[in-house]
Amino acid sequence: MSAPSLRGQRIAITGAGRGIGLATAIALHRRGATVVIGDLDIDSATAAAATVGPGTEAYPVDVSDYESFAAFHKEATAAAPLDVLINNAGIMPIGRFLDQPADRHRRAVEINVMGCIYGMHLALPAMVERRRGHVINIASSAGKTPVPGGLTYCGTKAAVIALTETARVEYADTGVHFTCVMPSFTNTELIAGTSGLRFIPTAQPDDVAQAIADAVSRPTADVFVPKIIGPILRTQPLIGRRLRDAINTQLGAYNTFLNFDPQARAAYQHRIDES
Repeated sequence: MSAPSLRGQRIAITGAGRGIGLATAIALHRRGATVVIGDLDIDSATAAAATVGPGTEAYPVDVSDYESFAAFHKEATAAAPLDVLINNAGIMPIGRFLDQPADRHRRAVEINVMGCIYGMHLALPAMVERRRGHVINIASSAGKTPVPGGLTYCGTKAAVIALTETARVEYADTGVHFTCVMPSFTNTELIAGTSGLRFIPTAQPDDVAQAIADAVSRPTADVFVPKIIGPILRTQPLIGRRLRDAINTQLGAYNTFLNFDPQARAAYQHRIDES
């Protein structure tokens, strides 16, 4: 059975110059949507737009800066209102909390959390007025469970999960949908140098992209990739900390952000420190 058409939908994606964002742009374009790519690196955004296909637009955006996001939103809505905003931009600093500089923690909060808040603050007024629209925030399964070495990252993604759910409730009678996407380990540069989880397959960007595209077609509150992550994360709060910690240790979740290859991760770490 063919996927539902998204023809006529205008969809903006932040952080879409690479990784999950780019894969999502491709998946949505294939279903007929008009895609607007935003990225801090305009060269990556432009190259991504050419890869995605005809009609794709690309503009620079620093999601941690409200004025920059506002300028992106203005460009993205110049031709037509947005039907969907996908807040995908994010960074993943890992390593022992005290070994990392304070500025790195601050930057993660600015991009991962404030980027979503700014995006919703800009996109929601028109969506509420039109009584239709969809905001999709990309969080992480790490926002639902402790991952040593990812203290700030887990905190920011937990915030994204909470703000998405709260927005869903607050705007329940407006016709606007809210979706929180929670991938597990995904094969992008964010996990460079890490070993992933035992027994749970590492997702591919296309897996996450297809799940997002499906959520655009049929809005749902929570999306887990792979799907098995959902039951695991829903069950963990019920089994108590001791058993949860034992299970997560066996899965390797409590070591993967602590025992990683710094050399393999150096290029990504440099890029996010310079962002």
